[in-house]
Amino acid sequence: MVTIYDIARVAGVSAMTVSRVINDTGRISEATRKRVRQVMEELQYVPNSNARSLVLQKTNILSLLIADIANPFYTTLARGAEDAAKRLGYRLLFGNSDEDYGKEKDYVDMILSTRVDGVLFAPAGDGSAPHLRLLEQHRIPYVLLDRDVPGIQADRILGESRDGARRLVEHLIGLGHERIALVNGSEDVSTARERHAGYRDALKLNDLPYDETLVRHLDYSDGFNPSDLDPLLALSSPPTAIFAANNFLALGVIQSLRERGLAVPDDLSVVCFDDLGFASILSPFLTVAAQPAYQFGALGLERLVDRIENGDGSGPRTLILPAELIVRSSSRKRER
Repeated sequence: MVTIYDIARVAGVSAMTVSRVINDTGRISEATRKRVRQVMEELQYVPNSNARSLVLQKTNILSLLIADIANPFYTTLARGAEDAAKRLGYRLLFGNSDEDYGKEKDYVDMILSTRVDGVLFAPAGDGSAPHLRLLEQHRIPYVLLDRDVPGIQADRILGESRDGARRLVEHLIGLGHERIALVNGSEDVSTARERHAGYRDALKLNDLPYDETLVRHLDYSDGFNPSDLDPLLALSSPPTAIFAANNFLALGVIQSLRERGLAVPDDLSVVCFDDLGFASILSPFLTVAAQPAYQFGALGLERLVDRIENGDGSGPRTLILPAELIVRSSSRKRER
């Protein structure tokens, strides 16, 4: 294996000079720096990242921990984070909690043992607070993505969940729907609470009553079971439209309706939060509040690197990214 001493001998400089070139420290002439780098390339030298990190107390490795890798929102977010990491000279380790607190804790333990410089964290829910405090205890900076956690003060990249939900429901109301169901996630997830609040806002603004029987709270980690719709469809006055709080729930709702011989939007209109990635390009169908998932990852990583390299004197900052209402064919005017 080529060492810095081999490079020093070929380049005609000291090992200390080679070390300074590798770590970009000290005052070295551009000619010397260029000669050393040329020899490094000729000898195909690969820096020992472990030794370098011990000297600099920096690994240039970040971690991205997301809640559900199967969700197109998070896969696009991950692409944004990876592209930004590469551009800024960092490597990125991925973890997927599957909306599971136990699995999330295992990943946090791995992060602590890996000595990463910082973490992009999309929490499973409010129960993630102890895991975030562990990172704080070990002085590992982190940025929250998509979801907030009560009691945690940190940089956050969040979406307009409440306002986006209100606009989706008002779109349905504008089409003549009054019995609108909400198929939502667990209330221990901040985005589910905010989308529930936006749903209620839209009803109140349009003088429609809030009916608890039209609201279903499901656990994201359990997926969607066709029987989850039974309480809604069995009502004496069933809904004419359904607002699904995310794209996976929407797909489950549509599949369940089709299994019952019900068509979207002929029998019921369906809208949801978050788009379906490439599926929405190949076969645009769902009316959605689309979030800029790529920007969540890219901007979150840029903020994290800023914290790592420039400190945290400015205090936690929150960036809210807007959702775009995209009307497609899954929502239709109610036939009376």
